[in-house]
Amino acid sequence: MERRHFLRYLGIGAASAGISACGQESSTAAASCEETTQETFEWKMVTTWPKNFPVLGTGAEYFAQIINEMSNGRLTVKVYGAGEIVPAFESFDAVSDGTVEMAHGSAYYWKGKNPAFQFFSTVPFGMSANEMNAWLYFGGGLELWQRAYEPFGLEPMPAGNTGVQMGGWFNKEINSLDDLRGLKMRIPGLGGEVLRKAGGTPVNVPGGDLFMSLKTGVIDATEWVGPYNDLAFGLNDAAKYYYSPGWHEPGTAMECIINKAAMAKLPADLQSIVRNAARVTNSYIMLEYAAENKNALEELVKKQGVEIRSFPNDVVEKLRELSAQVVSELAEQDEFSQEIYDSYSKFANKSKAWYKLSEQAYLNIR
Repeated sequence: MERRHFLRYLGIGAASAGISACGQESSTAAASCEETTQETFEWKMVTTWPKNFPVLGTGAEYFAQIINEMSNGRLTVKVYGAGEIVPAFESFDAVSDGTVEMAHGSAYYWKGKNPAFQFFSTVPFGMSANEMNAWLYFGGGLELWQRAYEPFGLEPMPAGNTGVQMGGWFNKEINSLDDLRGLKMRIPGLGGEVLRKAGGTPVNVPGGDLFMSLKTGVIDATEWVGPYNDLAFGLNDAAKYYYSPGWHEPGTAMECIINKAAMAKLPADLQSIVRNAARVTNSYIMLEYAAENKNALEELVKKQGVEIRSFPNDVVEKLRELSAQVVSELAEQDEFSQEIYDSYSKFANKSKAWYKLSEQAYLNIR
């Protein structure tokens, strides 16, 4: 979908962001408008992705583009890929300390700050993209997220979702739980802690280093996102087996994090533009994955000869059991973690009952 049309589709544009106030006839409003339009702001956005990497990197560029368009140039955002200003995993600190105004990444990268952040990214065997967004926007999730980031002077907001990911690339078959023991795998977040309980070794490697790490044996396996992004990195040339499903990341939320002091300096209409641009980007990235993954999967299987495998049922059941332990242990760390877990799990359980009767039932008969 062409980007301008996409903005119209979502009903978000300059007028809806409050810029139409300049059309008022009173002299006071006109003077105020003239003063506001002369005030401009220049922001930097760092990302955890390689520059212009498909969907993730280009999604950050799209985010910046629509802020520029909706603000009519009053707020311009320049995007920097991982390593251009700070390394990928230093993005959080760069926004928190005011080095840059905003960043694009995912909350599980910052689990060292607070392990509970991982709830705002993805939970193994947890909610899908639609369910996750519903919890964030309508189930109190976003308010909890804002409280979690408040001590760091940051405002978080959803800014994309990968949907259900693939299970990863492996250089050996996974036929039993024994095949996970001793396995060095790039797998972040709570999924990595589950692998650790299963006897493996989780390794957090930036996206740009995945191919060489897998090719040279630094890691034995890796998950990344799905066919479109995996093909872009050429992971099919570094490993033989491609496993499904992505039990560890059923609907991974991307985030935009903004320095609250920088946000407070913006006029109200520009603040609204930033927040609404994040909502547009959130939908846009999900839809682009839906459009492109199917094409990349066909390329991988039919032209590249990739072998698609499914994890054995007994392995999946054990991973589900270990996931429940990992999430429960996280919730027990402190009262706030428990509060987030209770909110997430209550929403997920109710949503599961509805989806069983709706989408799951439909997919089963389709």
